[in-house]
Parts: sequence; structure tokens; C-alpha cells
Amino acid sequence: MLFNQATQTLRFLTLMSSLFCVTLVMAQDADNTDVTDNNETMRDATARPRRPLNNRAHRNMDATKAYRDLAYTADAHPRQTLDLFVPEQSDGPVPLIIWVHGGGWAAGSKDSCPPLRSGYTQRGYAVASIGYRLSGDAVFPAQIEDCKAAVRWLRAHSKQYNLDSEHFAAWGSSAGGHLVALLGTSGHETSFDVGDHLDQSSRVQAVCDYYGPTDLLQMDSHAIPSAVLKHNSPRSPESRLIGGPILENKDKAARVNPIPYITKDAPPFLIVHGDQDPTVAHHQSQLLYNALKEAGVRVRFHTLEGAGHGNGFGGPELDAMVQGFFDQHLKGKSPSDDQLIAIATSSPAVNRNPNAKPSALVPQTRRPLAEQRSDQRRGIPWQVIERREDSNSDGRVSRSEFKGPPILFNRLDRNGDGNLTQEDFADDAGERDDAKTSEAVPN
Repeated sequence: MLFNQATQTLRFLTLMSSLFCVTLVMAQDADNTDVTDNNETMRDATARPRRPLNNRAHRNMDATKAYRDLAYTADAHPRQTLDLFVPEQSDGPVPLIIWVHGGGWAAGSKDSCPPLRSGYTQRGYAVASIGYRLSGDAVFPAQIEDCKAAVRWLRAHSKQYNLDSEHFAAWGSSAGGHLVALLGTSGHETSFDVGDHLDQSSRVQAVCDYYGPTDLLQMDSHAIPSAVLKHNSPRSPESRLIGGPILENKDKAARVNPIPYITKDAPPFLIVHGDQDPTVAHHQSQLLYNALKEAGVRVRFHTLEGAGHGNGFGGPELDAMVQGFFDQHLKGKSPSDDQLIAIATSSPAVNRNPNAKPSALVPQTRRPLAEQRSDQRRGIPWQVIERREDSNSDGRVSRSEFKGPPILFNRLDRNGDGNLTQEDFADDAGERDDAKTSEAVPN
């Protein structure tokens, strides 16, 4: 009897551990892209209640028209909507950047839109942030069908919103990176085009893929030693995406992979991935780069040395690279004849935490599971939480403001006071004192 009880307890703890890892990764994945917050939403053209704007947003209120919660299909699911941001002034139709959020295909939302925060509407672009059905709502291919339906809707309404329908780009991170890659490679694949506006093309003219998965069946075999999430598990985000264990449904897993759809007519790609990503192995982007290169598709693969799953991204070099990519392929600036079709480059990751130890951005060796989970918690910087969740700009995030899962809030709230502050993100008492001191010193 004691043996049976012990066995049942072990199974329960194993299950809870797996569920916790999946939940935590999805929460981190929802918007872990570290993009400098240059501009936020400016002026809402609808009657939807808005959260309070900070001073920086108020300074740009007249720069952008915002259209929110636009349904892109008939009888839309609540997630089959998009937000559209268009420059107030332009000389003609403007190119469009379409943002697709991450979240393990099971979490996240269109509400966080890095291209908007980075000021692309002030650079002469329109920006759309699209929602799509998550794996808890419907299994694949619902997610790519929704993305394609959104693209077709945007083209069908391009004149109404002053969009240049010949110059659409897709940009996404993690699960969103996977979906934009699949958008790019499956432009000719009609089986994913279902629903409304089928007379419109779902092709995009450029793709920026931040650390998106490709071959689900190779994710575990190339994971870094410190990786915790097991993608081959029947409870993994990938298995939930296709509606069954990926190892028992290899044909369904293969259909998710953007690589088999590649043709020489695929649009140009910019792929960015950290070589210490514990969630989506760097190898996943290497596979995509190799296949695009072999097909003769214009592609740049940039590795951030020491970067994790979005951690270590950003900085002037990467920002200029992404903007240059969009300027080149959406604003009619053709590459010179002598420019390489395929190129792989690298640069050091950006360390945005001045208190981080030097080893934080170098390859990690296997460590105890408790330490790995602690690092996962710290993988969400306070600046990201504050920017995304602090709706009243009071320097703290209450439980009611936090849009992530309650289990994650409880782990982040280290002092248990029901609010998230910078103090909760310090590793020990000494670092908390440093954090308090830094708050009083202007950046």
C-alpha cells in the first residue's frame, strides 16, 4: 500500500511539474521580445475604453489613427480580431507591418504590439496586430488560417485604411515567429485559405521571424543543456497545438513546419535567434535558413550570442537591422546586384539588466532544476512587466492589472503583498537595496 501511495504521489508531482513548466513558458512567451518602448498607442478612433496614457503617449496623440477590435471574418471568435494603427498624415498609401504575438499558441494576445511601441507609424508604416484562435480554442491549422484571413481582410480594406496592398510584411516572435514564417513560405498553399475575402491574396512581401519553431520533431534533440521544457511530451505546447502527442502524430507535426512549403518565390526573410534560447533551440532557425538559402530565397540569419528566448534582444544594431530590412523590402528600395542572397551574421546579446552577473549571457551548464526554474522566473524583466501591465503608471502591478495566469503572478510576487514591483525582481536583499537606489537616480 505504501508503495502504491508513493507511486501515485510521484506521478502527481511529475504531472504538476510538467504543467507548471508549460504554463510558465507560455506566459514568458506571450511577449518576451525586448523592443525599446519608443512610442505607445496614440489616438483611438473607436469608442473602446482606453487605459491611461503616459506622458510619452500623450505627446504623440495626433500622430496615429487607431482602429481596435476589427473582426476579420464573419461570425468571428473573440480572438479573430485585429488592431490597426495608421499614420495620420501620409503622401499616399502606406506599407503595412503585421505583428503576430507569441505565447506557445496557447496564450498571449494582440494587445501588446512591439512595432507600434517602436514607433513604426512615425516612420511611415501602418501597423496591424492580429489575434488568432489559440490551441485551447481550436487545433492547427486554425492558427495559420486565421493569420491568412487577417491578411486577406487587410487587403480587401486597404483603400479604406490607406494601406499599400502590394507591400505587406509579417513580424512575430516565438509561436508568432513560427506563424509569420509559415505565412511567408505558404503563400501559394491554398488549403490554408478558408473563410472570407478569398478573392484576395494572403501573401506577404517580407517576413521578420524572431526565434520561431520550425521542425517540431527536432526541438528536444537540439535543446541546450539548461532547457527544461520537453517538446516531445504529450502535454507540450506543440502537442496541444496539433491535438495529440507529436511523436504519435508525425504527419500532423510535419504540416506545421514552414520548411516543406518553401519555393523560390518565397518573400525575403530576416531571422533573428539567440544561441542560448532554452525554449526554442537556435537550431530551429538554422534549419529554416538553410532551406531558404538552398531554394534561392533572399534571407539574413542573425544570431544574438548569449541571448535567450527574447532576453538579450534589442539595442541600436538590431533595431537598425530590422528597420533597414523593412525599408528595403516595403518601400521599394531594391537590393544592389552584388548583395548576397543569403547571409549569416552575429552580434553579442544586449544586457539590459545593469545588475546582471557576467555569466548571465554565456552558455550555461546543467544545474539543479530549482535553479533553472528560478532563472525562468527572472527571465521576465521588471521593465517588461511594468511596460505591459502597469495600466495606471503607478510603478506597481496589482493582481487585477496582471493579464497573465495567476500561478505566474504568485511566483513573481516574492514578498506576497499582492503587487508586483521592482523589488520582487531582485535576487537577494542586497540587490533589492540596489534596485531602490536606482529608482531614485534618473536614467
